[in-house]
Amino acid sequence: MLTVDFDRLGVRPGCRAIDIGAGAGRHSFELYRRGADVVAFDRSADDMKAVADMFVAMELEGQVPEGALARAEVGDALALPYADETFDVVMISEVLEHVPEDDRAIAEFVRVLKPGGVAAVTVPRWLPEKICWALSDAYHEVEGGHVRIYKADELATKLVAAGLTVRGTDHAHALHSPYWWLKCAVGVDNEQNPLTKAYHKMLVWDLMEGPWLTRTAEKLLDPVIGKSVVFYLEKPGASGAPQ
Repeated sequence: MLTVDFDRLGVRPGCRAIDIGAGAGRHSFELYRRGADVVAFDRSADDMKAVADMFVAMELEGQVPEGALARAEVGDALALPYADETFDVVMISEVLEHVPEDDRAIAEFVRVLKPGGVAAVTVPRWLPEKICWALSDAYHEVEGGHVRIYKADELATKLVAAGLTVRGTDHAHALHSPYWWLKCAVGVDNEQNPLTKAYHKMLVWDLMEGPWLTRTAEKLLDPVIGKSVVFYLEKPGASGAPQ
């Protein structure tokens, strides 16, 4: 399930890309499929071991173009172990809402982005997230949980102040908002509630089958209740991406 529109981001074979806070690797895998030289970066060693194994499997199964490279590395998003202006593409999806020092995390990923490079930043959208917080403290009051709810203009201001230009925004995952509202209403750890079980089954079916009905419904609902807001950004300067 991708939050970012990779066509809109303009990922090309040979570009150097990093997925910060890669987690299970969903965006890292798509970068790899598109021929990037990709680093999946996360503080979880277990997650990065699983992502590295998947990178190997993808290559063995012929899922990636010749010449594409991928590796998984463990570290801290507040102190990225890379030189200034290393990457053509930076991805940081559903991460900043977890980081108390978000300004520092933003400054770090801007530092490693080349002039002319592009970035995609996604966070939970204000209204769906506000409803989740109102329904359940357990939704966010957990170790490593969400520490803030962003308004889109607030985050845009932070990104621009760090030296980026906003090229566009979008919303994603409208069908997931009602699921999380249900989860928060019945208990986020309640795995046996029939409503949430049925809704989750529908989401899995949608993910696997991509039927016209749910794809159309989500496209229409994304501007209204999309769970994530996506920023497409550029670092001003000469083009850093390979031609």
